[in-house]
Amino acid sequence: MKAAKRVIVAKGKNLRSFAPGGKAPDEIVDAVLGPTGNLRAPVLVVGDTLLVGWNAEAYSDALS
Repeated sequence: MKAAKRVIVAKGKNLRSFAPGGKAPDEIVDAVLGPTGNLRAPVLVVGDTLLVGWNAEAYSDALS
């Protein structure tokens, strides 16, 4: 996550985008963890973007 220039987190239809800038603040960590404390799934790294959770539109944009 620290190497990513952009982190996109999907929770249902909601999308949140973060620019960690070499840090992983608590806000980002809280967003990428699910209710059980594990990393939300699926997780995909596309270039310097980290996608966490499922949102068809976000994946389509990242892969095109």
